[in-house]
Amino acid sequence: MPPVRRPSPTLRLASLLTRLRFGRVLAPVSAVGRHPRVLRTLYRLETGAQRWNSLDPALKHLAVMAAAARINCSWCLDFGHWHAERLGLPMETIRHVPVWRDHRDLFSHREALVLEYAEAMCETPPRVGDGLVAALRDELGDRALVELTAMVSLENLRSRTYLALGLTSQGFSADCAVPPLPARRGPSPEETP
Repeated sequence: MPPVRRPSPTLRLASLLTRLRFGRVLAPVSAVGRHPRVLRTLYRLETGAQRWNSLDPALKHLAVMAAAARINCSWCLDFGHWHAERLGLPMETIRHVPVWRDHRDLFSHREALVLEYAEAMCETPPRVGDGLVAALRDELGDRALVELTAMVSLENLRSRTYLALGLTSQGFSADCAVPPLPARRGPSPEETP
């Protein structure tokens, strides 16, 4: 999307805040900022979600990355890879999230359940089975499962919005010590009829 010719006060403030926090204006802020009310609403949603704390942050990030990979949002994967490094997560593991089924040895049983759940939620229609939910309830408990579900839903909102608005990688992952793998294209072999 071309730059906004006359940014609103909301967009100017959001641009300043993201420049201070991330060293650049985030492309989603520039795109969504064309509608200040939407930008303010999404900001409140994002800041509220940052305060959720029932789910382990590493599991939360794996779920977000799996959802972004499943939807194939290059902006989300790029930013997510960079954010994982800032969180101190193992980058060799994070880079394999888009192809985690081919590298199961890198992920614990709990992590694999979270990744499978995130992918299942991203299908249209969602393909979340009762057995998977029961296994996650046993592993995480009810509060963390609800938070996991909400985080994957939030990433669906982000990824689908950013794809529809034509946003692509902004180069965040270029600053990482371990570069990301390319996003997986198409269904995994076990999903092919």
